[in-house]
Amino acid sequence: MKNFVLGLVVATGAMTVLIAAQTKINPTDPQPTCNMCPGYYIPAADLEAYTKKAIAENLVDQQVRSIDIGKANVAIGIEYRKKLDKPGANSVAEHDQVSEVYRILDGSATLVLGPDMVNRQRRPATQRTVVEYNGPGNNGESVRNGLTLNLKPGDMVVIPAGTGHWFTKIDDHISYFMVRIDPDKVAPIKDEAKSKDYLSKPAPTGQ
Repeated sequence: MKNFVLGLVVATGAMTVLIAAQTKINPTDPQPTCNMCPGYYIPAADLEAYTKKAIAENLVDQQVRSIDIGKANVAIGIEYRKKLDKPGANSVAEHDQVSEVYRILDGSATLVLGPDMVNRQRRPATQRTVVEYNGPGNNGESVRNGLTLNLKPGDMVVIPAGTGHWFTKIDDHISYFMVRIDPDKVAPIKDEAKSKDYLSKPAPTGQ
C-alpha cells in the first residue's frame, strides 16, 4: 500500500510537470504576458451605435470595452464633442495612470498638450469618468508652454499618463476613437454583455 501511494504521488507530480510544460510555447523562450488569452472583436455596428447614442443623449465620453490583456487593461472608447468657441473653466484634463491614443474620425478641433498645468485641482474620486474610464487625475485652468495641434480626420494623438490635454476650440464637432492603456488596471473590465446592456437603455447621468 505504501509503495502504491508513493507511486501515485510520483505519477501525479510527473503529470503536473508535463501539463505545465504543455501550456508553455517553447518553454525556454520568454512567455506571453497574457497566458492563453483569446482575441477580441468589436463590430462596426457597435461603434456606430455608440456614436449615435452620444449624439442623441449629448454624451462626450463612452467606454465601449475594457479588456484584460495580462499586464494591463486596454479600453476602447468613443468620443463625440460639439462646437466649442472657447474652453470652459478648468477644462484641462490629466490622468495619473492611464495613457490615451486618439484616432480622429470626423470634424476638426484645436488641442493643447503639456504636463505643466495651471491651477491643478484633483478630480473627485466619485466622478463617473474617474471610477469607470480613466482613473484618478486632475483638472486645470490651462497648460503652460503646451504643444498646440490642429486636429483633422485621420490624425492620431498619443497622450501619456500625466500629460494635460485641453480642447481650446472645436469648429463644429469632433469625433474620435480612443484607446486607453491602463497598466495598473484602475478601471473596471467592460465586456460585450455589459456593453450591450449599456446600449439598451439611457446612459446614467453624470457622464
